[in-house]
Amino acid sequence: MTIPLADLNAMAEADFVAALGAVFEHAPWVAQRAAAARPFATVDALYGAMRAAVETAPDTARLALLAGHPELAGRAARDGAIAPDSIAEQAAAGLDRMSDAEYARFEALNAAYRAKFGLPFILCVKRHGRAALLSAFATRLDSDAATERRTAEAEVLRIAAIRLNALVSGEGPLRTMGRISTHVLDTVSGRPAAGVAVSLHEIVSETETALVARAVTNADGRTDAPLVGGRPVPIAVYELRFALGDHYRRLGLSLAEPPFLDVVPLRFGVAEPEGHYHVPLVATPWSFQTYRGS
Repeated sequence: MTIPLADLNAMAEADFVAALGAVFEHAPWVAQRAAAARPFATVDALYGAMRAAVETAPDTARLALLAGHPELAGRAARDGAIAPDSIAEQAAAGLDRMSDAEYARFEALNAAYRAKFGLPFILCVKRHGRAALLSAFATRLDSDAATERRTAEAEVLRIAAIRLNALVSGEGPLRTMGRISTHVLDTVSGRPAAGVAVSLHEIVSETETALVARAVTNADGRTDAPLVGGRPVPIAVYELRFALGDHYRRLGLSLAEPPFLDVVPLRFGVAEPEGHYHVPLVATPWSFQTYRGS
């Protein structure tokens, strides 16, 4: 359940801080400093006040804010000894269900990063698939201290924006959500293809994929809801799989067995977590094409 912005504007300061104190990890002082700027006309203005509270804080407080973030897939996270929001965020990225070898890799990366920079590695995991997360980890290990400090603060602000947008309702919400959607067009019949089973998978590695969503197209050839929606779309390579052969079998077309096209895969990359990726399939039993639509 979200908190109406109007209610936050009218709350006593202590209640305001209690409501928003977890938006920045273990740093209720951010909400306390922002409370003085009320009333806020929009959620974006509220976020701006919280961001300004961080950016104008003493350096010791800003360093403590970074230090208060948990390591990704670290021992505290695995033991559930971190903030509830962080538990949910790491679980959404699959960091709570990895192999022993994967945990060992994260432990080594966390240790190397902390040894070099004296801080935990901070990344907005809701905006990254697992492969992109590991790539960012490796890239940032080669960075310098000043750059990493700026990057870590930017990631903290991204995390806070997503948390705040999910917590507060009102005018002027933040742009923190993206979508993946699809549409199947059958050019043999000249109409949308209904009843086509569609699945979306994240490509984790050359040998591993993770199922993200399943759906069936409706009478308009679309899925009833986006395959991903209401959240950032993690940066990753994805594959849409369409059961095209089953569709044409139901229509009674005479197809060879196995048919020339049975399950059609479309592989594409997401680089903008807040973007709309519409990936249609235009098909016959012998050909298909796609494009990035709107």
